[in-house]
Amino acid sequence: QVQLVESGGGLVQAGGSLRLSCAASGAIAAITAMGWYRQAPGKQRELVTAITSGGRTNYADSVLGRFTISRDNAKSTVSLQMNSLKPEDTAVYYCNADFATSLGTKRVWGQGTQVTVSS
Repeated sequence: QVQLVESGGGLVQAGGSLRLSCAASGAIAAITAMGWYRQAPGKQRELVTAITSGGRTNYADSVLGRFTISRDNAKSTVSLQMNSLKPEDTAVYYCNADFATSLGTKRVWGQGTQVTVSS
């Protein structure tokens, strides 16, 4: 199994920056990809960005050019640098990890961290 612990988040004014981090433990060698999702009140959880073990990244159009995901394989952590934050970025942000098992790929989630952007 893989466990995830998130840190960072908080309250920031529009135009500001925040950095989220997610530390993985357990069967980290089996992790194939990690990423960040977010869920705003009354909305579905949506993909923000993801990075594969090979370093391939993808971003939601709404954050492209403002957010950057990075991964430290040695430390089994993934970080999300969020710049030029907008009020519409306000949400609970969840880290996720996909990992291989004998039964196929499984996904685990972090506990979530609140990001609030004031106008």
